[in-house]
Amino acid sequence: MHKATQPYWLSSPALAFYCLFVAAPLAATLLLSLNGYQDGIGILPVLSSGNYVEILSDPYFHGIFARTLYLALTVTLVCILIGVPEAYILYRMQPPWRGLFLMVILGPLLIAVVVRTLGWALIFGGAGVLSQSAQALGLADRPVSLMYTMTGMVIALVHVLVPFVVIAVWAALQRLDRNIELAGESLGAGQFTILRRLVLPQVVPGIVSGSIIVFSLAATAFATPAIIGGRRLKVVATLVYDEFLNTLNWPLGAAVAVIMLLANVGLVVSYSRMMERRRDQRQKKVSLAFKEKTV
Repeated sequence: MHKATQPYWLSSPALAFYCLFVAAPLAATLLLSLNGYQDGIGILPVLSSGNYVEILSDPYFHGIFARTLYLALTVTLVCILIGVPEAYILYRMQPPWRGLFLMVILGPLLIAVVVRTLGWALIFGGAGVLSQSAQALGLADRPVSLMYTMTGMVIALVHVLVPFVVIAVWAALQRLDRNIELAGESLGAGQFTILRRLVLPQVVPGIVSGSIIVFSLAATAFATPAIIGGRRLKVVATLVYDEFLNTLNWPLGAAVAVIMLLANVGLVVSYSRMMERRRDQRQKKVSLAFKEKTV
């Protein structure tokens, strides 16, 4: 085996696995989205962009995509606001409390998604614990329900997705030099200043990676929006499900899935590039300031 081709031969099993289980289904979905559909006949073996034109020109689809984007962005923001402080508190804990609370944080991931979502449905219902507690405390004079609301979907998704931010930020904190915080304290900096000026810039890569994972999972979530949101708040994942299994318009459902995939990848890549550019600019400013002080 030649040294120049050795890396390609070593990576060929992974490449074959990728082509078989990822690239081939995506290519089949793309080809299916270019087919036509007619009631009473089914899929028409013609290649056209009619499905994409229908999706991009119909306000009904625009509303569903906008709702999905709003849901994913809201869940990501809430997960960052909750997960970053949790990760820092976990980082400052000592054994065995650190391991115990880590298991508590990862607990939602150990429960099946349908079981977990049905549990939230029981809490959010008009006769659930939330409604009964609000009435008992005098906060409401009638049953309160978060079912079929955006708030209910956000809470249910945050519950399961916030561990991804915690783990990503905690991993970034493991590379943090504790002496930096001690140096800041010795120079008279307050705890808030140390967190904002010294700790937070070093955990930005963890925040970025965690938010990317959360955004991708929230934008493509199906079970939670289907159960909590129902038909009133349809998102892209439930739209694809309905097109495939209810209306049986597979080409249109495939086109929706392809657009969602491209939009998700585009937003994630753009966000990652923007954060990397800002980090590089910040590092350049720090290096320039250091050079000016040393000259």
